[in-house]
Amino acid sequence: MIAANKPRQSAGDRWFGVSVYLFIIMFALVCFIPFWMVFINSFAKESVLQTEGYKLWTTSVHLNAYQYVLAGKQVLKSYGVTLFVTIVGTVAAMLVTSTYAYVLSHRKVKYRNVLSFLTYFTMIFGAGLVGFYILMVSWLHLKDSIWAMILPYLLNPFYAFVLVAFFRNLPYEIYESATVDGVNDIRIFFRIMWPISTPALATVSLFYALQYWNDWWLSLLFIDNHDLHSLQMMIRQLMSSVSVSSYVGGGTQYTGQPPTEGVKLATVCLTIGPIVLLYPYVQKYFVKGLTIGSVKG
Repeated sequence: MIAANKPRQSAGDRWFGVSVYLFIIMFALVCFIPFWMVFINSFAKESVLQTEGYKLWTTSVHLNAYQYVLAGKQVLKSYGVTLFVTIVGTVAAMLVTSTYAYVLSHRKVKYRNVLSFLTYFTMIFGAGLVGFYILMVSWLHLKDSIWAMILPYLLNPFYAFVLVAFFRNLPYEIYESATVDGVNDIRIFFRIMWPISTPALATVSLFYALQYWNDWWLSLLFIDNHDLHSLQMMIRQLMSSVSVSSYVGGGTQYTGQPPTEGVKLATVCLTIGPIVLLYPYVQKYFVKGLTIGSVKG
């Protein structure tokens, strides 16, 4: 067999390809270098950071900043609270949001347009902080409850409309075929619609996980018990106390001048680590979400 000759690229095409790769490499370095500097300088000595600034490499490794942040048990408690809120909140939010979006996208739901308007209305107008606080504390009695950090984010209108647009692009004949076979709506959604909607569900799940992981506002409003403080709230209090010469870090006395700059860098490394691990897993679903429906057959 004679192998087919590949078409030769012109000089302009080759230079264009090289330019694209160089741009991608430069852009990746611009994104990566700040994270690398934060990580490597979190191990630098405080005096070096104050006199010489940030460097791409440090000649000596010091763990003073991490010892300061990890002193006591508060960090582990806050990590446990944040993990519970993120996992339970994301699962519950996806269950509520996906089922609600499926109702809005269904052709046979009588009041789906009214529900869509009410959902859109909440994106424009809100009751304000006072009404929200009265609802959570006086009516739902969620003061100093871990559910106060979960329930307010169960249904995001924007994420619901993203799923609505995805569900509307699915062939309606799938639903009709299932109903002919006698399958009810609940089984249709969880056994048929849910598996084929994995790209959209994974994407929205990532957004919810980031929202729950990075949130400190709800903890500031409703949580006074230090055992229920989220990781972000604990770090916020730590950063506000870092200028004090003697700090009780999670129940353990820390004497001497705290490593101010190193603590800032160490807290960034400790908080972004776990959530960054989600991106490689979800990335493949982003690719599927971009290519789904691109080929008609």
